[in-house]
Amino acid sequence: MEFGLFIGGWVPDYLDGRDDGLEHQRLIDETRIAEAGDRSNWKYVWVTEHHFLTEYSHISANEVVMPHILARTERIRVASGIINVTPPVNHPARIAERVAMLDHLSGGRFDFGTGRGSSTTEQGGFGITDPELTKEMFDEVMPEFRKMWSQDSYSFDGRFFSMPERNVLPKPYVKPHPPMWVAAGNPETFEKAAKLGLGVICFTGGSPEKMRPLVETYKEHIADADPVGDYVNDNVAISTSFMCLEDGDAARDWMTRSRNGRQQSLVFKYLDTFPRPPGVPEWPTEIPDPTLDQLAKGREKGTSIVGTPDDCAETLDKWQAIGVDQLIMGPTGSTWPYELVEESVELLGTKVIPTFDPDPESRAARFRREAGERLTTG
Repeated sequence: MEFGLFIGGWVPDYLDGRDDGLEHQRLIDETRIAEAGDRSNWKYVWVTEHHFLTEYSHISANEVVMPHILARTERIRVASGIINVTPPVNHPARIAERVAMLDHLSGGRFDFGTGRGSSTTEQGGFGITDPELTKEMFDEVMPEFRKMWSQDSYSFDGRFFSMPERNVLPKPYVKPHPPMWVAAGNPETFEKAAKLGLGVICFTGGSPEKMRPLVETYKEHIADADPVGDYVNDNVAISTSFMCLEDGDAARDWMTRSRNGRQQSLVFKYLDTFPRPPGVPEWPTEIPDPTLDQLAKGREKGTSIVGTPDDCAETLDKWQAIGVDQLIMGPTGSTWPYELVEESVELLGTKVIPTFDPDPESRAARFRREAGERLTTG
């Protein structure tokens, strides 16, 4: 099981009074977390893309953030979590150009995570008035990337975007192209992702047992994939949170006052195409942070990855048991000081991750390498 860090660009309490200094420091600190992961065995850092979502996410230009991180790291893979592929938000040819350029400048360390966006605030800001149309946009766009990356003369005349004959440059550095992923959160999208041969990035939380059926659905259908890319990226990545310290009581105390409840409340304020689970209050009422008793119960279920390295490893065993290929951990969805997050990232990375992930090559990179070898020998 592999491990990734998630960079979301949450700027706490921005709504309570604009503070440009706080915004700047949060963005800088998030990129520094990627550097901590790079030196402590984390395999991925995922960088979001959101627009117009005050406080929840101020990373609107991940095409700027990702090369910044790549230039400051040596080993860790950088992935878009996500790039919005709907044409009104990002023209598909510009996406293809950026992805290939990142592939070159990273030496093949970039993974291409895709999605449609989950907020009518964002969609409407770019002129998309019907969220259902984003599904059709996705279906039109996704098969075109492999063509742009392989053809010297590419053209397209579709419903949502068109372009005359052009050579989209550069082509990817490592053949055939970077691993492709898609955000998914329900059985239907897990199944669709599998049938398209795309890795899944799941941002909807839950216990390992709750997520098990989704993983099983994906693994059941991936065997019959008709890949939208040049190879199948058989991967399920699920997001969660953690706090790992040598002092387990201190870790649990920090978790009870992370203010992650506020960050999660903003999810349901803005990402209104998600169904609201029962019991989730409407904004501005916030989801409370967990109590120590709730953390203890969460440890039994596998939802509380908190405590000493041994405590965290015990909980991570439950995730590995259901067949998850990667856990994406979001420590910056909190108000913890940077130094504390860095300590937690490096401790989990040095004391826990090697037990679960001894392979220096990522699963997705291996699929890409094997596809390239087949193309060469074929």
